Amino acid sequence: MKPLKLSILDQSPVSEGMDAEEALKNTVELASHAEKWGYNRFWVSEHHDSAALAGSAPEVLLSHIAAKTSRIRLGSGGVMLTHYSAFKVAENFRVLSGLSPGRIDLGVGRAPGGMPRATYALHDGERRRIDRFPEQIDELEMYLHDAIDPADKLYGLKATPVPQTVPQVWLLGSSPSSAALAAEKGLPYTFAQFINGEGGPEAMQTYLQQFKPSRYLKTPKNMVAVFVTCAETDEEAQRLNASIELAMVMLEQGMPLEGTPGPEKALAYPYSRFERAHMKENRKRMIVGSPQTVKSSLQALREAYQTDEIMLVSNLYRFEDKLKSFELIAKTMD
Repeated sequence: MKPLKLSILDQSPVSEGMDAEEALKNTVELASHAEKWGYNRFWVSEHHDSAALAGSAPEVLLSHIAAKTSRIRLGSGGVMLTHYSAFKVAENFRVLSGLSPGRIDLGVGRAPGGMPRATYALHDGERRRIDRFPEQIDELEMYLHDAIDPADKLYGLKATPVPQTVPQVWLLGSSPSSAALAAEKGLPYTFAQFINGEGGPEAMQTYLQQFKPSRYLKTPKNMVAVFVTCAETDEEAQRLNASIELAMVMLEQGMPLEGTPGPEKALAYPYSRFERAHMKENRKRMIVGSPQTVKSSLQALREAYQTDEIMLVSNLYRFEDKLKSFELIAKTMD
């Protein structure tokens, strides 16, 4: 069995009382620590019109992180492709590949990454064409690999610059349909269990069984992403994780959220029976506990998804607790 690789997806979370500048600074600092601790990849997300998540432009944030690191793979988790021109996305990530050769991943998804008003603004009031997503993936690969058909009216067009290395495209999703699409396109696939706690292993089975080799990938390449909170004891990890649980409950009900609340506020919150039921469901999206608890849970997750890589997500209230969580996991899994 291959060693289990660990990676990090950071959403640049904003905690209550924190400004956006500090949240972005924390993301950059976390990337440096992740490289030092031996994590395989460091991805950043795209969210719009959010007071709780500061990462709205992954390609911009990645360029800064690339200048502060030297070895760790960097990528988007992901670019919401239906908002943009595939040609421009190819140019953005070719620039990143030129700046950091052999280190860039381009994760793409079809989710909006925000509420309807953000989508309206991104599209100048026009309808978002999610039906074009499969076609956009083909266009993206065409531009990245200079594979425009000679009969195409765009033949000869180059997504510049043309670096020596090409970013690896990953398809991101949280449903069987995204798994099937990744398999059809012959692309690496990441299932976002931190978004959807149901049906992930089955979706991954769909990907593995239906995978068709492509000119870009001969055998399946898969990963799963999950919320993780690790502390010295199970009890302390549960206390810290209460912040994330309250934030989820608030978001699900459309309640105002100006940032991740602190554990004390979360533990004192008067949850209704309905909210507690939602919390129970949300725990399917999380791994929480001491280093040994987390280690055994990660190994079980690996077997369930038949993968050699797991991406970890953490939106803890205190950045110091978040750093400690990732450090404990790295040392335990080493």
